[in-house]
Amino acid sequence: MFIRIRNLREDSDKTQREVSEYLFCDQSLYSKYERGVRDVPVDVVIKLAELYGTSTDYILGLTNEKRPYKK
Repeated sequence: MFIRIRNLREDSDKTQREVSEYLFCDQSLYSKYERGVRDVPVDVVIKLAELYGTSTDYILGLTNEKRPYKK
């Protein structure tokens, strides 16, 4: 999962600081998520999926389909 959130961030040309501000957390904590040092809480996975326009399943590595599910 941590590889995917880093790749999504880099593909969208965002910095760790920008994403951490969106998540209302410290940049150092977000960096730990990306490096796999800390587990990413479910609410953060949901916010990241919304930010990047993808599904939580994609972030979690359960699918390779980036497009989100239809609501």
